Amino acid sequence: MRHNEPRDYVTIEDEQGNQKEFAVEALFDMEDKSYALLRSKDETIVMRVEGEEGDQYLVGITDPEESEAILDAYQIAVENAPAE
Repeated sequence: MRHNEPRDYVTIEDEQGNQKEFAVEALFDMEDKSYALLRSKDETIVMRVEGEEGDQYLVGITDPEESEAILDAYQIAVENAPAE
C-alpha cells in the first residue's frame, strides 16, 4: 500500500437505498465533535462520528453550510500543519 492510500473503506447508503463505497481520508475532532472525511471517485463528504469507542457510527450532516464550514476548517488545518 502506498503512503497516500486510505486505510479503510465504508459503504454509505443514501435516502433512496443506493449504496456507495467511500475511502476514509481522515478522522478529526472539531469543537468537541468527531468527524470523518470520506472520498469516492466523484464526491467528498464529511460525516459526524457518534457513539462510544467500539460502538461508533456515522451520521450524515444535513446542513450544507455546516458541512462546508467543517471542510473549510479541515483544509485550513491541513495547510497550516502538513503531514511529514
